[in-house]
Amino acid sequence: MNNNEVISILDGLVETCRRGQEVFRSAAEGIRNSEFRRLFNIFSQQRVQFISELQGEIHRLGGDAGKTGSPTASWPDNTIPFPRSTNTTNFRDEAAIIAECQHEEEGAVNDYQEALKADLPLDVQYVVKRQYMDIKDAYDRIRILQRAA
Repeated sequence: MNNNEVISILDGLVETCRRGQEVFRSAAEGIRNSEFRRLFNIFSQQRVQFISELQGEIHRLGGDAGKTGSPTASWPDNTIPFPRSTNTTNFRDEAAIIAECQHEEEGAVNDYQEALKADLPLDVQYVVKRQYMDIKDAYDRIRILQRAA
């Protein structure tokens, strides 16, 4: 697999993480339960870290990490401004917020599984696999929340 193919896969994962970061941040802003808010904020920050790591790999492989479409590259402190009126108005209640997070995380699990099927270089595969394990853990935790809601 050539570097351009690897970079393309990593670009896709950056977008996956960006979407997850946005969903978790929105969920944290829209939920009343302080424990859930804390957990969603942790997951949101985790995705910011994943984006940074993936962009580092893209850069190391000779790609332009700024072309991934991730807004975190240009925003201070790796934060994304989040207008409350766009996403949180779609959430009706705690169960709906958790369901949205579960749906997003299920997509992330699938995206990472597809990436891991590719013949990635071992150092890149290590980063992707480690992130996948954390995303899978988050997904499992959200499924537990969904059952409790």
